[in-house]
Amino acid sequence: MSTDDEDNEVSICANCGKGEEESHKLKACTACKMVKYCNRECQIAHRPQHKKGCRKRAAELHDEKLFKQPPPAEDCPICFQRLPLLKTGFKYKSCCGKVICCGCVHAPKYDHQGNKVDIIKQNECAFCRVVRPYTMGEAIERYERRMQANDAIAIYNVGVYYRNGEYGYPQDYAKALEFYHRAGELGFAEAYRNIGRAYNNGEGVEADKKKAKHYYELAAMEGDAKARHNLGLKEAVEEGNMDRAVKHYVISARDGYADSLEMIKEIYSKGFATKEDYTKALRSYQEYLCEIKSDQRDKAAAVDEENRYY
Repeated sequence: MSTDDEDNEVSICANCGKGEEESHKLKACTACKMVKYCNRECQIAHRPQHKKGCRKRAAELHDEKLFKQPPPAEDCPICFQRLPLLKTGFKYKSCCGKVICCGCVHAPKYDHQGNKVDIIKQNECAFCRVVRPYTMGEAIERYERRMQANDAIAIYNVGVYYRNGEYGYPQDYAKALEFYHRAGELGFAEAYRNIGRAYNNGEGVEADKKKAKHYYELAAMEGDAKARHNLGLKEAVEEGNMDRAVKHYVISARDGYADSLEMIKEIYSKGFATKEDYTKALRSYQEYLCEIKSDQRDKAAAVDEENRYY
């Protein structure tokens, strides 16, 4: 049977030894969470003794978060199946802000005999039934409304338009980064990946590999499989950390990134990964395929290559 002393952890300042009752409320080291201090002065005074252990524990905590399998992407709001990873496997709708799978986008365009329905129905949103815009001005107005509603995907897409100078938006890398940051802060992982790419390639900003990796990590932890794959490449090619690279590839393979599966296969053939690593990645990728496959999506892909979803 435990005692009160065992049940209640005693908190003391790591520098001066004062407890909660002798000082103001103690605050934990924000990096390692292992020790507490009365105030900033005590934290600074204790830094020489604490620095090495702090960095080690902070790195461990970071890796625990980094290498955790993120939750899968949201399901299609119509068929309730997991959305595929490939861009051709889904479509964002600026009318309602929904992301709909290729099968559900395609299905309303044909009757039960496979014949095309009237042109209006072909152009209706499969979710909200609003007809898609016929002019660029109408399309931009919809995006403006979605951005005012803090729609992260709309904000991100406009950032892409600024980057490429498309759809009436002037090419402006700085503006693109501004929109990427907004979308990332609202939870859209792909936006952080594009910021990482900008720093990696020196696109509109000074090239900075450390910042590129930081933003790739933010995107990967939010579930962006391509950013995760990029981290695997960085670990393998730039830093020579094959074990860390394999961990990234296994996670992104589970999220449907086929290139990561191929990378593990290649690494395995060269002796830098184990058979167990490759087997785990292969099974994970197969699990992903089972979750996204459907007859409706297969029919859509058979009609048009633009509906391919794996």
